[in-house]
Amino acid sequence: MPALPNAALKKKLSERLGETNPFALPRIDRIVVNAGVGKRVVAEGKKALEPIERDLARITGQRPAVRPARKSIASFKLREGVPAGIMVTLRGRRAEDFLTRLIRIALPRTRDFRGVSPATLDARGNLNIGIREQTVFPEAAMEPTGVLFGFEITIVTTAKNRKEGEALFRAIGFPLREE
Repeated sequence: MPALPNAALKKKLSERLGETNPFALPRIDRIVVNAGVGKRVVAEGKKALEPIERDLARITGQRPAVRPARKSIASFKLREGVPAGIMVTLRGRRAEDFLTRLIRIALPRTRDFRGVSPATLDARGNLNIGIREQTVFPEAAMEPTGVLFGFEITIVTTAKNRKEGEALFRAIGFPLREE
């Protein structure tokens, strides 16, 4: 995944958007990977975090940060300060490597994959994808931990609107469905 250092990609994107200034072209800013673990921690305790942290670190190449609950919610049996999620923010080379593996390996391995819907783009051109099982990434499937979990991937761009974001993702070869 080039964050658009490639001249051919910049040219393709500038033609698509009609923009002549290369610095005004949208690019990928960061990738945030987030896994919710609140239910599992409430049921099994803090030991349930270890295999999820290990798999997420293996998938992203970076140690995840444990995010505590900000307030207690009695109906979810969640107390303030108890781990509610695990997240990783990827930038630069790690983000490029992760996105390449996502596009070329993980997404095609998902069952009945026909492309990502353009409806997953928000109004600012950011893309949100939910992955049901971590086993679509070969890094997690090589050493199974016995714990299956899903996570969310948010690709944050510098695009100003949805049209620019879609043009960026199509230019880098992201498998967006035609609609």
